[in-house]
Amino acid sequence: MSLETVWLVLLGLLLAGYFVLGGYDYGAQMLHPLLRGRDGQDSRAAGRTGGNAALDAIAPFFLGNEVWLVAFTGVLFGAFPHLEGSLLSGLYPLIVAILVGLVVGNAAVQLGGRARSPRGRRRWNALIVFGGVVPAVCWGLVVGLLLHGVPRRADGSFHIGFGDVFSPFVLACGVTTALLFAAHGAAFVALRSAPGVASDAQRLGTALLRATGAAGALPLLLTLFGAGASMENRATSGTVVALFVAALAGAWWYLSHEHHRRAFAATCAASMLPVVLVGAGHYPYVLISSSGPGMTLQQAAADTASLKILIAFGVVLVPVILAYQTWSWWAFRGRTGRRHPSYF
Repeated sequence: MSLETVWLVLLGLLLAGYFVLGGYDYGAQMLHPLLRGRDGQDSRAAGRTGGNAALDAIAPFFLGNEVWLVAFTGVLFGAFPHLEGSLLSGLYPLIVAILVGLVVGNAAVQLGGRARSPRGRRRWNALIVFGGVVPAVCWGLVVGLLLHGVPRRADGSFHIGFGDVFSPFVLACGVTTALLFAAHGAAFVALRSAPGVASDAQRLGTALLRATGAAGALPLLLTLFGAGASMENRATSGTVVALFVAALAGAWWYLSHEHHRRAFAATCAASMLPVVLVGAGHYPYVLISSSGPGMTLQQAAADTASLKILIAFGVVLVPVILAYQTWSWWAFRGRTGRRHPSYF
């Protein structure tokens, strides 16, 4: 395995980790107004903002999951400067929308408890949902663009226009990803919350998983009819898609039968597989062009000397992130309302 491939795998690992861990944050924010505690479980019912059952589930890990996105950005800039330079300029509007959603959502989650009126609570709730929906949809649009391919200019840069983002295939990917993250968040809330809230999250999760499967059928059909993804490795892509379908079906079955741990494991797998599909389906390309040759891994990566220097960064970074994540999950294990108080 070449050094460039090792860094590509690391880049994919970091983004997949963010889709798994940030994905349930987005999902819980989207479901926040729909999941309200019962029988005194909701600590905000006594005059603060109301309906924080979903937020209590993600509270101990909130913002900590962003370290995966920061690490992904660092590897992208350091190990793949040519990819970053070509891609981010075209994706600039979507990247800005993701950042706006993150900032607004994070601020709303942390400041929502200051609301003292029903109107104020509704406004904060709307901003919390906005902070979940916008990044989830935009990440789905990014995945759809990478799968479909984007036009490449004569100077080698990739230009993404209005028509590229709002094509049926890319929009379908955006909707599918948003529904997937919402279902992932529901599975996480069902795993983490007290029985009453977990039951509500379970019902929502099963419905969302069915909706995800229905929405995901559209990009698949568009691809079969030549208007969807452009894949270099069709056999590998077909395998990943089959695994994605199996993960959705498994998550639905486990959640329906109240196997919350297994359901969450299945939604974790489904959340990371779109990243695997982009990387493995396009290899040895990192960008596919809809109007000419794409960008290969060798063209995108930094020179060998730079990659060797950065190895120390990767050797330290990944174990530290994994150790931190493992510790935080162990420290805050168990359901909310029993071991842990409300955080927001």
